[in-house]
Amino acid sequence: MSTQTSPPRVVITGMGWITPLGHDLQSVWSNLINGQSGVTQIERFDAATFPTSFAAQVRDYDFREYLRDPALHKHAAVNTQFALGAARQAWDQACLGAAPGLDGRRVGIYLGAGEGVLDFDAYARVDIASWDPDQDAIDTPRWAQAAGELMDPWREIGQEPNMPVSHLAREFGIRGPAYNCLTACAASTQAIGEACDILRRGDADVMVSGGTHTMIHVLGVTGFIRLTALSKGTDDITRVSRPFDRRRSGFVMGEGSGIVILETLDHALARGATPIAEIIGYGSTADAFRITDMHPDGRGPAAAVIEALNQAGIDPRATDEDGRPPIHYISAHGTGTQENDAVETLAIKRVFGDNAPKIPISSTKSMMGHLIAAAGAVELIACVLAIQHQMLPPTINLHEPDPELDLDYVPNQARRAKVDVCLSDSFGFGGQNDTLIVRRYEA
Repeated sequence: MSTQTSPPRVVITGMGWITPLGHDLQSVWSNLINGQSGVTQIERFDAATFPTSFAAQVRDYDFREYLRDPALHKHAAVNTQFALGAARQAWDQACLGAAPGLDGRRVGIYLGAGEGVLDFDAYARVDIASWDPDQDAIDTPRWAQAAGELMDPWREIGQEPNMPVSHLAREFGIRGPAYNCLTACAASTQAIGEACDILRRGDADVMVSGGTHTMIHVLGVTGFIRLTALSKGTDDITRVSRPFDRRRSGFVMGEGSGIVILETLDHALARGATPIAEIIGYGSTADAFRITDMHPDGRGPAAAVIEALNQAGIDPRATDEDGRPPIHYISAHGTGTQENDAVETLAIKRVFGDNAPKIPISSTKSMMGHLIAAAGAVELIACVLAIQHQMLPPTINLHEPDPELDLDYVPNQARRAKVDVCLSDSFGFGGQNDTLIVRRYEA
């Protein structure tokens, strides 16, 4: 006769982030709560002729300050640099460096990482150097010679999405399961959810998880402009990211990294660690619709939320004795596009019914932009801090409510609230939908 045992509980023991609003937990949280915008004119390349010439950029950041030996990572691309700083913060908060007998073979990594900054200037120089005006074409042998002289092979390998995993493994001596996914804007939420599953099935004791990305480069910005996804606002650029506002016109590109340390509860307690919060639900679905559009009835996002709620054992239509719904805050994907905000609102209503208007919802993308692959991890950290501080970050720039979007989006001002359980949504191009549920840790 077999006996069933409950899967291990998974807790967060460390967190770190590098964002357009700062480089440590406290300063970024303070800026979020105070409604500060991280949007500035693009500095990484000359975007003066672009329809969108602004973004939320990481500034005044030196990743070498976070490393035991910066020489080991001298070729790290920008996305990897962000991940190294965020991971160092999380690793140190979790006190893993002082953990006695930590077995690197039982520590893994699962990131949702996108590319670093591609070297387009070098590509352009190669093309110019190898152009044959007499033939009106590229001289192939000369192109190969010019490429060898002008292109940096370290820049080429550094932009590969798996490189952050490689650098983190080297920095922290991690020799367990190693994965990276790049499911667009849902990547780091998916990475954290899958990392939890790795822990629950016993393949590791500790997982370093989250995401890192920058698309603030010529191709990234051009591509999203062509997709008509970026705001082209011409007024105060700190006010153009307007999730759920009637005047919303697209998102603002962001960049950065968010990393969490996940452990089985037994492992964390055995080494004397202090759990910060507990991951209790994860859902992942696909829309099976279009490459760039969400299904208009919100079926994919709703299914991901329901899957996460089911794993957490939460009835979305229930209330407590005070009439409160079981989810106390939703960190929305909230990009500020016409489509996303409407479909996300519809999905929340489909899942929560009469509870939907009672649940406060906000989008931190209104302040730090859209960190693409890293967005979900950063937003999950904001959920944990909301639980710790009993404070909800606002959706800034929400001054003209859309009559079709009638939920509580915490407009413009942070709000004190009783928060024990949060839900974080991420939806990616291609119809990828991922949801995490995190709650206050209780022994």
